[in-house]
Amino acid sequence: MGGPKTMATCRECNNEVEELVTVRVDRKRKKMCPDCADRLRESNIVSEESEGVIQEMMGFRGRR
Repeated sequence: MGGPKTMATCRECNNEVEELVTVRVDRKRKKMCPDCADRLRESNIVSEESEGVIQEMMGFRGRR
């Protein structure tokens, strides 16, 4: 007796999607569509890699 399935709305791109995934960002949980989650992960990887290159150039040996 299920009624029509409601679509969820991604809070990042405001598109209606079938499902949302939960991603942790800066110790907070955000619900977004899988496409936005993939883009966020990719941008995070690029940010970490570029930060490592800059730290190496500056001779930084510690951890944040």
